[in-house]
Amino acid sequence: MSTRYPFTAVVGMDDLRLALLLNAVSPAVGGVLVRGEKGTAKSTAVRALAELLPEVAVVAGCRFSCDPASPDPGCPDGPHGEGAREARPARMVELPVGASEDRLVGALDIERALAEGVKAFEPGLLADAHRGILYVDEVNLLHDHLVDLLLDAAAMGSSYVEREGVSVRHAARFLLVGTMNPEEGELRPQLLDRFGLTVEVAASREPEQRVEVVRRRLAFDDDPAAFAARWAEEEAALRERIAAARTLLPEVTLGDAVLLQIAATCAAFEVDGMRADIVMARTATALAAWAGRTEVTSEDVRQAALLALPHRRRRNPFDAPGLDQDKLDETLEQFTGDDEPDDDPDPQGPGDGGPGGGGIPPQGDGPAPEDASDVPGNAPGNAPAPAPRNDAAEAGERAAVKAAEPFRTKMLSVPGLGEGAAGRRSRARTEHGRTTGAIRPRGALTKLHLAATVQAAAPHQRARGRSGPGLVVRRDDLRQATREGREGNLVLFVVDASGSMAARQRMSAVKGAVLSLLLDAYQRRDKVGLVTFRGRTAEVALPPTSSVDAAAARLEQLPTGGRTPLSAGLLKAHDVLRVERLRDPSRRPLLVVVTDGRATGGGADPVALAARAARLHAADGTAAVVVDCETGPVRLGLAGNLARELDGTAVTLDELRADSIAGLVRDVQGNHSARRAA
Repeated sequence: MSTRYPFTAVVGMDDLRLALLLNAVSPAVGGVLVRGEKGTAKSTAVRALAELLPEVAVVAGCRFSCDPASPDPGCPDGPHGEGAREARPARMVELPVGASEDRLVGALDIERALAEGVKAFEPGLLADAHRGILYVDEVNLLHDHLVDLLLDAAAMGSSYVEREGVSVRHAARFLLVGTMNPEEGELRPQLLDRFGLTVEVAASREPEQRVEVVRRRLAFDDDPAAFAARWAEEEAALRERIAAARTLLPEVTLGDAVLLQIAATCAAFEVDGMRADIVMARTATALAAWAGRTEVTSEDVRQAALLALPHRRRRNPFDAPGLDQDKLDETLEQFTGDDEPDDDPDPQGPGDGGPGGGGIPPQGDGPAPEDASDVPGNAPGNAPAPAPRNDAAEAGERAAVKAAEPFRTKMLSVPGLGEGAAGRRSRARTEHGRTTGAIRPRGALTKLHLAATVQAAAPHQRARGRSGPGLVVRRDDLRQATREGREGNLVLFVVDASGSMAARQRMSAVKGAVLSLLLDAYQRRDKVGLVTFRGRTAEVALPPTSSVDAAAARLEQLPTGGRTPLSAGLLKAHDVLRVERLRDPSRRPLLVVVTDGRATGGGADPVALAARAARLHAADGTAAVVVDCETGPVRLGLAGNLARELDGTAVTLDELRADSIAGLVRDVQGNHSARRAA
């Protein structure tokens, strides 16, 4: 067994360590979501936590980790009598992003179930994680069908496996810990709310601390066993403190005044539902036990709010997580009760400053703002700076304007039937959805088509010597159900940022429309990319990514001005899509060109060059939509011409709205098919 990096050797990251330790003290807190940039030891800290958890008493031989004191009456390996018991270390089970449904919930032997009526069940990761930790690295990249299963198990504390009338249920209560890089996309709100606490982590900017991180990591890599031995005493002390806090936890009292503070805080920050109140109460109680106290204080409530509320107060994917600490302090002060202890013990408890210290350093209103000098087009001081200019034509460049309020957009989809990653945009063959037929399984059987299987086996029953009521089924009889659902696409935005779009009110409306489409892409689990063009060139403002937050940030910083090199923008988009087809051939693209259709740069005949570039996309079969930004009483219809060259469709900004009076359901598929038929 490989040696894990010691938890107490992790440098800094007090918030992360405290959140994990509070869950070790009270698993009812509900788990931790760790958000942060890559390379910040998120996974290292989580994996190290498992070594600190107390041993678990289980029924000997039970594959579902039943507690001998109260075994699950519905356990598939039960019923359990007064048999042998054993103690084993708490498990930390890792759920790979690309895991199958059967790997997560377990699999039934369909052939034996049909032929013998036997529930031959192979437990999955949810059973392995029962009474332990279920860890999901890159949880924001988890497929939707796995997210749904996790939500069900987390809500009910059990897992149900149902296949064509054969069902199995087993307990599945676990500590859910997830790590993610927000740059790669956000979590669905339903799963986000299932995490009790959330923590933002970032690499330290202090040279001395960074040096210590490197020194310890190199020492661990050189000799893991010796490094772990040097931290064994601190690990043992922390393990004992966790056990002591667990013992003290039932004695901690939560006064009415404290409960009022918790309720007032959740109401002040307008969180949805009541889960936040319950999580805050449990977290504050665990904080008191961790500090060795039997009474919860206002400081416990404050710390609990900083850990439990930031991810629950978000209203859309583009809102930054975090809390207004001044508002938090005002609320707590306003609802401070008279039963607060006069001589409050140190809220950080024993061991503050050492590994696993009990306090939380003051947090800001979310993650530290990204250094503006690191963002293309930004200069120090967080002020948008002009992109490099090619000639004097860009002298009239205008600063970026704010986007208008986003709105709900019409459904845009790619024609045909795809086989891409699960999502909510275009029709596709998927593991989930409505059944459309049956085929012979190419590998392991995942979705049985019962009627087709029976139909295949029925003609051979006499030849196989069937004499009883059971159906004699062989491997060749099994049929896989084919299902049709929805896939996520690559939505590549090509945005005109030239002088013709520079009118302040007009560009604000355009940005609002693109922001609305980005929000739609987030909800439909798409990848997004952003190409902009102005002056003489086009640039990839954002390579294809799952992070719509990043796309929204680039859009907000986008200045306007100069000529309109439409052909350059289309050619740059063609290059991006060509590379993406090689990287992920199953993910189909949707090209969204946001322009008024003018072409005034890029050669002697810019209109002809733009038409030629558009025909390249049409030749590749790329589904395309042109969002016509032309305004005014006189319209030239240039965007419509561009849409015809792309073999796509054109919609105005007004028609893009889902509640538009025009009532035009502009699905790419219908327009695309109609033009081909013509």
